Amino acid sequence: LTLPIADRIRIGNQKRERGNFHFQREEYSLAAKAYCVALEVLTTRGTDGSDAGMKAEEEEVQEYRVKCLNNLATTQIKLEQFDEALKTSRDVLTLESNNVKALFRTGKLLSDKGEYKEAMEVLKKALKLEPTTKAIHAELSKLVQRQSGGNDTQQFKAKPAEMLGENIAPFLIPSRKKTSG
Repeated sequence: LTLPIADRIRIGNQKRERGNFHFQREEYSLAAKAYCVALEVLTTRGTDGSDAGMKAEEEEVQEYRVKCLNNLATTQIKLEQFDEALKTSRDVLTLESNNVKALFRTGKLLSDKGEYKEAMEVLKKALKLEPTTKAIHAELSKLVQRQSGGNDTQQFKAKPAEMLGENIAPFLIPSRKKTSG
C-alpha cells in the first residue's frame, strides 16, 4: 500500500481514534484491531517524493505510531496478552527510548514475569525521566518487596481470584459492623 504522507496521517489517526472509541467502551478486541490497522497505514511508504517538509511529516507519522503502539499495549494488557504487550512496549522504546509510558509498562510487565533485574533498570530510567510520578514509585516499591520476598514471591503466578476461586467473595464485600449506641 502506497499513500501520500498526508493521507497516511489522516487515515492512521482516524483508525487510532476508532480504537480509542472501542477501548472506552471496553471492546478491547475491536480496539486492538483498529490500532493494528492504524499501524499498518502508518507503516506504509509515502509517494510524495519531495524532500522539503518530508522530515517533519515523517516525524508526525512516527508520533502517531508511538501513540498507536502505546494504546495497543494497554489494550493487550486488558486482553491479558502480557507477552504481546511487553513486545509492543519494547517496540515503542525502539522508536522513542525515553517514552515514560512504555518504560513504566515494560518495567511492570517484566516485574510481573519475575525478571526483576531488568524491570528495576527500566523503572529506574522511567523514574529518572519523571521523578514525581507516583505510579512509578509504587511499582518500584512492589518490585523491591518482590525481590526481598525470595522464591515464594517469584513463584506467585496466579491472581488472587484464581487461587481462592469461589472463596474470594468474603474478601470483596466490605465488613459492615453495626455499632450499638
